[in-house]
Amino acid sequence: MLNSAPGDSLVNHRLLLAARPSAIPGPEHFTADSLPARVPGAGDVLLESLYLSIDPAMRSWMRDGTGYQQGIPIGEVMRGGGIARVLQSRADGFAAGDLVQARLGWQTHPTIAARYLQKLDLGLGTAEDWIGPLGLSAVTAYFGLRDIGGMRPNDRVLVSAAAGGVGQIAVQIARIEGCRVAGIAGGPQKCAFVRDELRAHAAIDYKAEPNLSAAIGRACPDGVDLYFDNVGGATLDAALEHLRQGARVVLCGRISQTHAEEAYGVRNLGRLAAARGRMQGFLVFNYHDRYDEARTWLAARRRDGSLQQRLHVLDGLDQAPRGLGMLFRGENTGKLVVRLATLAPTHS
Repeated sequence: MLNSAPGDSLVNHRLLLAARPSAIPGPEHFTADSLPARVPGAGDVLLESLYLSIDPAMRSWMRDGTGYQQGIPIGEVMRGGGIARVLQSRADGFAAGDLVQARLGWQTHPTIAARYLQKLDLGLGTAEDWIGPLGLSAVTAYFGLRDIGGMRPNDRVLVSAAAGGVGQIAVQIARIEGCRVAGIAGGPQKCAFVRDELRAHAAIDYKAEPNLSAAIGRACPDGVDLYFDNVGGATLDAALEHLRQGARVVLCGRISQTHAEEAYGVRNLGRLAAARGRMQGFLVFNYHDRYDEARTWLAARRRDGSLQQRLHVLDGLDQAPRGLGMLFRGENTGKLVVRLATLAPTHS
């Protein structure tokens, strides 16, 4: 699989952004090409991508203009993070066989400057753990609950998109920390996952409920101290109706609004004021200097069996566009990833 000069023989298969979607993205918005893998220069590392993370933020990166990050130019490799193995290194501190985390893009054999790579600490977990319960989705849940949400034992916690990559970790962290947790998910299978495997105290199937606010009231009869919102729109509006005094609302994501033709106008903000509550958004990247703190805690919970994460795995680079569409149609249960290669031994 690997010659003595891998960059001379390997082909880098790529998916490029071909068009900007107006709604849910799909295969028609991408085009594929293949180039010889670039031989690393000084300070560079040639990688083999193992897993690509499929995340809601990708949809915003496909827009024209700027958001919190500049949009991807048409014709450029689709942006995305993942886990890779080092094939060839011309950088201190990295050697063939090392596993790293990086913004790989949708490509099989990227060559990236070493300053953009983080070597995985396999003492904390496996490569699958690093794309799952030690990855940025889990770190997002950790800081969102603790720093933004001010989570306390005995809080009544409500989590939307509770069967997703961030939501399933948020449910478990809150439960581990002694909170009463209810999760919102779509469909009986996802709700069974939230209730039976994540061990939430209640699960709400928003697809089966004609009145989501009433369903939240039944699942959270004493109200909500901390709402961890991954959805936005009407779900946020319904949750606001049940805030207790001093409640905190964490704005982590707004997947229902990412491709909406017309933005939903939240009507119940008066409930936030009446509860003397606080609503705050955040980006996990602002906690870069504290990632080790989160991962140390998450790894310990993983080892003692109190924390799990389900991966929804698609195989092959060509499945990445389909996976992105699945994410916005709610077709995944667990953290959605694309597997490009397995951890077979390297050859020199």
